[in-house]
Amino acid sequence: MDFYYFTLGTLGVWRITHFLQAEDGPWDLVVRLRRALGNRFWGRLLDCFYCLSLWIAAPFAWLLDPDLRHCFLLWLALSGAAILLERATQPAPRAAAPYWKEEDPHAMLRTEETSSVAGQRAGE
Repeated sequence: MDFYYFTLGTLGVWRITHFLQAEDGPWDLVVRLRRALGNRFWGRLLDCFYCLSLWIAAPFAWLLDPDLRHCFLLWLALSGAAILLERATQPAPRAAAPYWKEEDPHAMLRTEETSSVAGQRAGE
């Protein structure tokens, strides 16, 4: 197998996996499918790109190279390549907005007196 078929396989695995995991589909068919499957095994599988790519990559690997030794390695490589492609096409995470917490305005600023204040009070 050459690079051309590996690239085609990677793009095919990525496209089908992305379609099933992240898109609505025509007439919202994929959304309805995910809802119908619920929180059982198949429904949870459609929620995880990494898991789903393994299942989608298996028939691709077998079609590209039915030799069992190569098929196993190709299966993992196609899934891994699809995952890398998915991560590369995701928008960069946004930086968290600055967080400012107002302190309690009634709290004491100092917990003990400074030496100058203590000396002034002692001299009073």
